[in-house]
Amino acid sequence: MNAMAEEKAIFAGGCFWCMVKPFDQMPGIKTVVSGYTGGHVPNPTYEQVGSGLTGHTEAVEITFDPDVISYEQLVEIYWQQTDPTDAFGQFADRGDSYRPVIFYNSPEQKAVAERSKERLQASGHFDKPIVTSIEPAKTFYPAEDYHQDYYKKNKLHYKMYSEGSGRAGFIRKNWK
Repeated sequence: MNAMAEEKAIFAGGCFWCMVKPFDQMPGIKTVVSGYTGGHVPNPTYEQVGSGLTGHTEAVEITFDPDVISYEQLVEIYWQQTDPTDAFGQFADRGDSYRPVIFYNSPEQKAVAERSKERLQASGHFDKPIVTSIEPAKTFYPAEDYHQDYYKKNKLHYKMYSEGSGRAGFIRKNWK
């Protein structure tokens, strides 16, 4: 690949605030944008998505350099931010807009995600089935500015939310 190589990955794992920091700090990551995907309403707002009527899921769109970090590595990071056995939301966030999904942008991404999910299931790491969906990417709509880089702009609230939602404790118990 050339020096200007760039690909996109889209992951949903509950509240998008908590999905930015783990990717944002990795070499080869150019941008991590919080937003909405998978629904039927163009340019949805946070309030509309939260209503559950648009069909969107909160997600992050990651622009990365595949010469520095592979899509496979991103999928591995993704698993370690989620409870892949919970299809009905993540931690304190419940409902379709918080469901765990790997949205693929190519047949290659789909194959990588499916193989990774099969490996995780076969590993016995969890007693329950791995239920994270793997779906084709749809239009990604960036969220409002106040949602971008939330962990940097609202450090205390981000930490309280991550701990209070159960996410941080789950990650410590199951992934560290």
